[in-house]
Amino acid sequence: MERRTVGIVSTGDMGHAIASVLRQAGFRVVTCLQGRSARTARLAAAAGCEGLPDLNAVVASSDVVLSVVPPAAARALAAQMAAALERTGAQPLFVECNAVAPQTVREIGAHIAAAGGRFVDGGIIGLPPRAPSTRTRLYVSGPEATAVEALSVPGLEVRAIGPEIGQASGLKMCYAALTKGLCALATELLVAGERLGLSAPLRAELARSQPQLLAWIEGSVPRMPPKAYRWVGEMEEIAATFAHVGLTPLILQGAADLYRFVGETPLGEETPEVRQRGETLDEVVAILAGALAAGSPH
Repeated sequence: MERRTVGIVSTGDMGHAIASVLRQAGFRVVTCLQGRSARTARLAAAAGCEGLPDLNAVVASSDVVLSVVPPAAARALAAQMAAALERTGAQPLFVECNAVAPQTVREIGAHIAAAGGRFVDGGIIGLPPRAPSTRTRLYVSGPEATAVEALSVPGLEVRAIGPEIGQASGLKMCYAALTKGLCALATELLVAGERLGLSAPLRAELARSQPQLLAWIEGSVPRMPPKAYRWVGEMEEIAATFAHVGLTPLILQGAADLYRFVGETPLGEETPEVRQRGETLDEVVAILAGALAAGSPH
């Protein structure tokens, strides 16, 4: 695939960052802002995306389309994309980049194929890319996965890992179960420690026996609250993945419950680019413990 036009839906936290590094590398990047928030429109403009009137125009203009939406919205967007493929007769490569279970992505892929579309499974690992300082990975799988490797640019590394739809999403599910599952566990145990009046000795023991883990927690937990509402669906998809292979879904369902709670607090109402509360681990723990003490997130 030559460096031509990439469609991205939508240009939220991750989508606009991917759009930005692709634009810096010389790609034309288009999106559809119909029905999107003012914040999404601002992020799209900042990334240099060209706004098109509807999904029909995005499909007709693009060589590859990246779906980058919250997991709960993945099926609905795929249905809209399938309808646009049928209306336009266009055949861009559609890459499902969302954090969904392998069985979910196979369902989506079948829907796109039925509309005459070409489909690749994708899973994003890492923070939103910032060229050249970060290296976000987009793992892809499926019969046409290697074609997507042409999107590797400074800040974004695309890696094809196999010929089957579901492999990339499965990798994402297993990896995120560790990182975001651990973040949920750390948040819960620290809030519990605060409610029990044990924050100081608990933190001291972590510093003594788990210094590397504590450093990770101090960096990860404060970044989490504005994204918590999006992580609910991701944890539910991981739970469904584990259930599908015969493991318990309960651990990650619990993580979903924790992120649902955080998303309903004042911390969850902020956006990653505008933070007024919860910028340190101590602040996050104190605010969440206070929400519990009040008996309501608000």
